[in-house]
Amino acid sequence: MNSQITQLNIPEGMIDLGVGIPDPALLPLSALKQASGHRLNHDDPSILQYGKEQGNGYFRRSLSRFLSAGYQSFVDPENLFITSGATSGIDLFCACFTKPGDTVIVEEPTYFLALRLFANRRLNVVGLPTDMNGMNIDALEKRVSESPPAFVYIVPTFHNPSGTTLTAERRKRLHQLSHKYNFYVLADEVYHLLSYSVVPPPPMGNFSMRSKIISVGSFSKILAPGLRLGWIQADPDIIKQLTHMALLQSGGGMNPFTSAIVQSMIELNLLQKHLDRLIPVYKHRAANLAKAVDQYLPESISFEAPRGGFFLWVRLPEGLEAKKLRRASVPHQVNFQPGVNFSASGELRNFIRLCFVYYNSDKLREGVRRLGNVMLQY
Repeated sequence: MNSQITQLNIPEGMIDLGVGIPDPALLPLSALKQASGHRLNHDDPSILQYGKEQGNGYFRRSLSRFLSAGYQSFVDPENLFITSGATSGIDLFCACFTKPGDTVIVEEPTYFLALRLFANRRLNVVGLPTDMNGMNIDALEKRVSESPPAFVYIVPTFHNPSGTTLTAERRKRLHQLSHKYNFYVLADEVYHLLSYSVVPPPPMGNFSMRSKIISVGSFSKILAPGLRLGWIQADPDIIKQLTHMALLQSGGGMNPFTSAIVQSMIELNLLQKHLDRLIPVYKHRAANLAKAVDQYLPESISFEAPRGGFFLWVRLPEGLEAKKLRRASVPHQVNFQPGVNFSASGELRNFIRLCFVYYNSDKLREGVRRLGNVMLQY
């Protein structure tokens, strides 16, 4: 039976290494059936009612325990606000704390759909350089000392698209700068629990108490994107402002029914078991993608093997434009995301993003082999 997926439309025979979503074969359908039965057997009709604006208190306590274990630091349930996924949390923050014309500073590169979201909110986006340790905090300090932004948006751990991780020292300096120059930091931390070879620094959410740090998380990357469920971790004063928005005053808390099912996933230890199965698979695929890139792509490219997250970021030789390469690749049944899509300034034209979570290792290898053949011809 063919299914139509709004976010995904891959032609038959195409290997699309640009797709950034989980492999359907890895989605935990059986576990979610078990969790659904467990929750519905409670015969509690309140899960079908409008929910509390901040999110159900029982679910937030369960989520608090799960995150505290995963982050190895206590997460207070009162500092959690339930969203309909990370994108929902980012957009809700923009609606509450920005106005058209405000400036947002992002990394260069940054998550391309965040750029679209900021454009929809008519924000002025400024990109700052990054290196293998994340955003250049010296460049940020120079910029914010001249003109503080409304907020800084970062993907601090296993970055999308570059895979880099902001160091502990830079996280601390970013927190200090936000306090000194009075701007928010919106940290998109959806990959923090997907570590394959290193333990990342503590999440930015650790700085959230009595500060302007907002950490965004999601079950899309660690459970299933169709749940449309995520969270914000922030100071209670920030959460209070979010709960007073008209959207929540009218519609209540986001996804109370789904929250109840995921609560059972956590209480039955099914979520952690799923993660324990998922991480070795992703680690294996990441290693195989890196091996294929090393084998099939020209020596003139450069990349760093992924240590977590979803993506591998490849630098092409100077003068080789990724968009042109993409046009040449599609007839050969392989696709990817060109780097310019992740640039606030229209640069990064000789970079490409490859994803290793949607396909198995054989498909990843074949996709890179096709890409390598195109590059040799090109």
